[in-house]
Amino acid sequence: MTTKKTIGAIVLATGTLAAGIALPVSTAAATPAATAAAGTSVTGQALRLASAQALQPWPVLRQGANSTWPKVTVRSLQYLLNARGAKLTVDGVFGPKTKAALVAFQRAHRLTANGVTSAKTWSVLVVTVKLGSKGPAVRAVQDQANFRNGRGGVTLTVDGIFGPKTQKWIRAFQAAEGFKADGVVGLLTWQALVTESLSG
Repeated sequence: MTTKKTIGAIVLATGTLAAGIALPVSTAAATPAATAAAGTSVTGQALRLASAQALQPWPVLRQGANSTWPKVTVRSLQYLLNARGAKLTVDGVFGPKTKAALVAFQRAHRLTANGVTSAKTWSVLVVTVKLGSKGPAVRAVQDQANFRNGRGGVTLTVDGIFGPKTQKWIRAFQAAEGFKADGVVGLLTWQALVTESLSG
């Protein structure tokens, strides 16, 4: 049987703080979150991983249709690979070039080089961005914002410049997710973005 505990505030290694996240805690084996609630010190990494359990699992993407996920999710992968040095056309299609870039990234970071996006691959791939940041990772954030705002909300120019409008959107997104609305796109915010949280 599972009960729920709430982490009052989880400080991430990226500087993002997630507040009030309900996590399932097994009565047989306590999670790092439950241990922290009991007053035992826990490393920042353990807390970060525990908080991520409250979100949808990271997308598992591989070469092919990936019909479970919209094209924006594959585009985010492509933008992030470009932020790490790849030179992909960002089209939302997971073809041979995207697989090759992913395998190269995985090999360079001593990950399982199978061309499949595991949670571990995502956690190494994502790039923390905030006000003043520039580049493909910012484009991924802006693209995700537009995907959610396609029904009449505020849209962002996908220009790779993290300006005040992008920051405002991210803060609103974080507040809706129950995170600290600091405008910094760290690991937890990235996971919420690429798993379609609050989409549509």
